[in-house]
Amino acid sequence: MDWKQFFDRLGMNGTRWQWRIMRWERQIKGVAQGQIPASEFVSLTKVLIATNLILFSLMAVHGTLLGQGMRSILSPSTQLLVHWGGQFWPLVLNEGQWWRCLTYAFTHGGLIHLAFNMVVLYQIGGLIEAEIGLGRTLTLYTLTALTATLAGYYWHPMVPVVGASGSLFGLIGFAVVYYHRMGGPQGIHIRNFMFRWAVFAFIFGLVVGADNAGHLGGAAGGALIGLFLPAGIRARKTLAPLFNVLALASAAAIVVSLALLAVSIISN
Repeated sequence: MDWKQFFDRLGMNGTRWQWRIMRWERQIKGVAQGQIPASEFVSLTKVLIATNLILFSLMAVHGTLLGQGMRSILSPSTQLLVHWGGQFWPLVLNEGQWWRCLTYAFTHGGLIHLAFNMVVLYQIGGLIEAEIGLGRTLTLYTLTALTATLAGYYWHPMVPVVGASGSLFGLIGFAVVYYHRMGGPQGIHIRNFMFRWAVFAFIFGLVVGADNAGHLGGAAGGALIGLFLPAGIRARKTLAPLFNVLALASAAAIVVSLALLAVSIISN
């Protein structure tokens, strides 16, 4: 397509927009081939944070319309949390609502819960995304959300669970092992920093009664990925097609899960 002519007809600078589109096409092609870190094209961390904020805002509005007032913002009812995607294994197993295995990671039990998790995601997610790239980070985030909720199933299958902390512990567990493998002063410094984060968050979880089963499940999944994820540049390039497929599958799983959540909310 002649982009220059197209934008010229719209009264815009066709030459400038033609160059922009050509640059975007090169970037997309480079990301697909593993030649350009996807994090240079878009920030996954910011997308995840935005998704969490949007879902919480919609839930708060719904709760307010139901007459829950400020409670829907500070401490939503269990019924509201489950309605907006919280994990509840009886619904997963008996009603086939498997999408809850991912949507729960985007649902939060109040403004403080949301704020704490988003601060951690912003600090840790950006670091890991810059290190291993958008695709691998998305795969890590998605898989550890699954390992976290699977641990919750074996620990307390009848307890509703919400929050991104399972995936956040997945990022932390990954970082501890991955940076330990990297070694060197910087690698050891980051490893120790992440380990302190894990200890603090786990103790905090005990105090407030958080889902430490999910925390452990997420951390274990992340540590396992950190143990086997190639750290060398050559290995990264060789396995780029595989991780591109995994990233696309992860993105599709999240999008489909959120879409099914929307259908469930509308129909109920």
